[in-house]
Amino acid sequence: MSDERTNEAPPPGELDPNERVRAGFCAILGLPNAGKSTLLNRVLGLKLVAVSPKPQTTRNSIVGVKNLTPAEAAAVDAPPDLPAQIVFTDTPGLQRGKGALRRFMREETMAAAGSCDVGLLVLDLSDREQREGRALDEDREAGGLRSALAEVSAPIVLALNKVDRLKDKSALLGILERFGGQDRFAAMVPISASRGTNVDRLLGEIASRLPEGPRLFPEEMFTDRAERFLAGELIREQLFLQLGKELPYACAVVVESFRERPARKDVVISAVIYVERESQKGIVVGRAGARIKELGQRAREQVGELLGCPVHVKLHVKVEPEWSRGDGGIRRMGYGE
Repeated sequence: MSDERTNEAPPPGELDPNERVRAGFCAILGLPNAGKSTLLNRVLGLKLVAVSPKPQTTRNSIVGVKNLTPAEAAAVDAPPDLPAQIVFTDTPGLQRGKGALRRFMREETMAAAGSCDVGLLVLDLSDREQREGRALDEDREAGGLRSALAEVSAPIVLALNKVDRLKDKSALLGILERFGGQDRFAAMVPISASRGTNVDRLLGEIASRLPEGPRLFPEEMFTDRAERFLAGELIREQLFLQLGKELPYACAVVVESFRERPARKDVVISAVIYVERESQKGIVVGRAGARIKELGQRAREQVGELLGCPVHVKLHVKVEPEWSRGDGGIRRMGYGE
């Protein structure tokens, strides 16, 4: 039998070990509400990660895979001349607090920071402490930005986000000079994740610093998370968006069943919303069940858009006292698995 290789493309879902690209992991780091999840959704062009104005919307590290052509990867002065595959890891925003859930979130972030090929620090220019650099050098949060950056041995790219919210546009030059004088950053790019401003250049800066090697994931994959997990995240997003300040911090969503019905070309999801007190259950359910009905309707729309098919969502609310405070409790909610 001949040892010659054919020019046939590998079957879908398989990797070609002979293909050369720039590929590696990029950990997205930052304080809560810096725009990390918004940036990842913008890069992927789909709603992968839950987004809301409330801290702790992101609790798990979530992988999002972005493939770039050589032309797309060459958005900087030093083009890689190769395709690129950036495997982003969206991490929970660093914040203080005790309890097993907050500890788990910090550990997720530190693990991603310590194992990445490129670190991506996202700063919120609308926050004075961040745009003045004080948030980098003062660990005002337990295990804050300084601690996270210390874990990164790889090059760090700085994304100065929400540039569109700067009232004084001339202030940007001073901000760039302030951070440009620091040796810790390999590159810095002012961006608007919500509007897409300069995101292509940011991708180029990241791609040019990835190691050369085979792809880490098949090209058609955009995440390593199962659809069941993503559905639970989008349901939890609706809790954050609709309940606002009423939302109890210690709420979790567990998808108990995820059933595809090929004959009807739809999906039926049954999920439980867990809270810690009986009074919180009433908040989520609402008067005569109005709130939970609205939650289910909006979740159905969001999950259906992600999956590309009709979705039916059945929600229930249960009380699990102090689940967020112990390791056993957070494992029951799917954190740390």
